[in-house]
Amino acid sequence: MSIRILAVSQHPALAPLVAGWLVEAFGRPGGRTVEQTTALILAPPKGPEESFVLFDGETPAGTASLAHDDLDSRPDLTPWLAGVYVPPAFRGRGHAGALVRHVEGAARAAGVGTLWLYTWTAAPLYARLGWVEAGREIEPKRNLQVVLMRRDLAGAPA
Repeated sequence: MSIRILAVSQHPALAPLVAGWLVEAFGRPGGRTVEQTTALILAPPKGPEESFVLFDGETPAGTASLAHDDLDSRPDLTPWLAGVYVPPAFRGRGHAGALVRHVEGAARAAGVGTLWLYTWTAAPLYARLGWVEAGREIEPKRNLQVVLMRRDLAGAPA
């Protein structure tokens, strides 16, 4: 199968698909709707921001974003790797890693030196990809402890 990754800004019709995945994977009761999330994806960027969709052949098979902000308790940190999601049928094929590397490349191209993420389930995946734990935080909307991670892009393999 051939893999390709497209920027949603170049293919805005993908935004509702990405929004649906994000609401399904990361949404919470009373949180953003698919329509609200779609609008955020298509909103003018605050800095180097972009959402991406990975295609496995002709089938959309995952998403990840470069986001200005992502963790309300840490507005001092920017930008973020956010919303990494691969549907269950496509897991185990390296798609998450490909998406992470793609976002890292986009950040590097925008002159970003350090990229941030938080996770409550996937710290081992990110550690295998060269990310380093930078502490623990509370994600305030869910009142959930998360792992804060960073990736220094200067000198990191592309």
